[in-house]
Amino acid sequence: MPNLAPLLDTPWLLYTVVTLFSLCIGSFLNVVILRLPKMMQQDWRCQCEEFLELPEGQRKEEERITLSSPASTCPSCGHKIRAWENIPVISYLVLGGRCASCKTRISPRYPMIEAVTALFSVVTVFVMGPTEAALWALVLVWGLIALTVIDFDTQLLPDSITLPLMWLGLILNYFGLLTDFNSAFWGAVAGYLSLWSVYWLFKLVTGKEGMGHGDFKLLAALGAWLGWQLLPAVILLSSIVGAVVGISLMVFRKHGREVPIPFGPYLAAAGLLCLWFGAEILAAWYGYLGV
Repeated sequence: MPNLAPLLDTPWLLYTVVTLFSLCIGSFLNVVILRLPKMMQQDWRCQCEEFLELPEGQRKEEERITLSSPASTCPSCGHKIRAWENIPVISYLVLGGRCASCKTRISPRYPMIEAVTALFSVVTVFVMGPTEAALWALVLVWGLIALTVIDFDTQLLPDSITLPLMWLGLILNYFGLLTDFNSAFWGAVAGYLSLWSVYWLFKLVTGKEGMGHGDFKLLAALGAWLGWQLLPAVILLSSIVGAVVGISLMVFRKHGREVPIPFGPYLAAAGLLCLWFGAEILAAWYGYLGV
């Protein structure tokens, strides 16, 4: 493992490196958020076609999408985005938020995700302190950002993000990164089974699915990183925020009750708060219980 002491002992260098590196990660997250759901849909369609044993001539032919190909282009004119046009945040500002070729407006969501990724990364290091644990925790932060936006867009929480996060949390906590291994192991188990139980209870009572399976896996990942002790706080915070947002959407935007609302973003937000302020939340929780 590389010696990180010089970096951790130099605050201005640490925050500079974290900011610049996180901006680049934010740019990569934009690719993940846009392409990963499309990659999943392609895989599902291929699996269905193989299961149905469709002849080759009846199968849909399209360019295979990966995180690295095809090259990024303007959706309006097909202009291939050059390296200097893809500098996080800066390129958007220099180009005035428009395509360099056809001048079509570019969604401000891209620089916003890059900026939020950098901001949350710096806050994580600031709150947790200049430690290796804080640097590893950035992986969780980046994963939560990607999952939040993907769930908002598609109501999907990809296994290719949630499951590696869970396993990484267990592996790191085997070495006591954020909590002890027993807390991490039972956090993953309790995180999955708690929402799994709610899912099946709701389905048995109403005959409907109240949440997706990805929510179980996301809470399991948070349990693996934070330990079982913080799971009640994660569930409570996410439920309160989700209820407030859901009611607000129904009241102010006429959001129908039948229209599903993604729960993953609220789990992610609660997990982020518990990552930053877990000790304070536990102290307040135990104080309230008189423990």
